[in-house]
Amino acid sequence: MSAIAKPAAKAASAPAVLSKAVARAAERLGISRSLLAKVLGLSPSTITRLYAGDYLLEQNRKEWEFGLLFVRAFRSLDSIVGEETTARKWLVSDNRGLNGRPIDLISNTEGLVRVVHYLDASRGLV
Repeated sequence: MSAIAKPAAKAASAPAVLSKAVARAAERLGISRSLLAKVLGLSPSTITRLYAGDYLLEQNRKEWEFGLLFVRAFRSLDSIVGEETTARKWLVSDNRGLNGRPIDLISNTEGLVRVVHYLDASRGLV
């Protein structure tokens, strides 16, 4: 049997991976494009280009950090609840631990960080 070398698959760049992850997480959570624009600190037209693949988040800008936090929140919530329907309900429900609805909190930096920390702490419980 001869070994045939396969061409190496083109590795996706970090900005492409995070941009796609952010868009997919928002879709799975039912986050509107206008809210995602607020979360990332981008204009609605830039979010439209992000979804179309014509814009990638830039590593040296705040949008990158907000994108990482958003995906981190999604991953934590997904690991806790395990399904989109429950995750969507959690986002729009009042949360006494957060003193508000997570969907309202994630639109600003402080709220996004609080939600991420809350989910991380909840995820750590056994």
